[in-house]
Amino acid sequence: MNDKLKNTWPRLWLMTDERFGDGLLEAIKKLPQGSGIVFRHYRLPFKIRKNLFQKIQRIAKKQKLVLFLAGSARLAAAWKADGVHGRFSSQRTARPLLRSQAVHNRRDSIMCRKVDFVFLSPLFSTRSHPGKPFLGRVKFLQLKRSIRQKVFALGGINAKTIRALPACDGFSGIDIWQDDQFRHHRLWSFWANQQR
Repeated sequence: MNDKLKNTWPRLWLMTDERFGDGLLEAIKKLPQGSGIVFRHYRLPFKIRKNLFQKIQRIAKKQKLVLFLAGSARLAAAWKADGVHGRFSSQRTARPLLRSQAVHNRRDSIMCRKVDFVFLSPLFSTRSHPGKPFLGRVKFLQLKRSIRQKVFALGGINAKTIRALPACDGFSGIDIWQDDQFRHHRLWSFWANQQR
């Protein structure tokens, strides 16, 4: 774990998802330097998942990106991830890791005391959970006030909704990194410059 990272968190995060398909590696290559990636792809068989993680790890190292593994802290340490994301991210490991967790409600906000930062979600309606309730700006900000760690917005963030992003430490997304929709947005230079 890089101690310097604790003071210079990535403000832009990409959550990997099967929806990226073959475009995942290209999307990662286009991230601004200093951005973060949470590697999920839970459904892949172990060997294929590890192989894809290692490909991303090589890109991340070359482009100075931060790479978290979603799931087991021990596996994240074994795979030499920069951090671990998930409900069990507070597991002890021999190798120090940065730790993050998703927070969806008040109960989660109480349970996340041992992590370094949180992804508060879903901020907006999402394609992955159509028709499901989402926080919206008001509930997002209310929950954010109860969390002492850095808070990154997640859920339904795309080129249209980013204009309504409430005050937070940064954001993560899936759709926003597909098809270069954010790179052509007027807020791209603002957020990309936050990484430097």
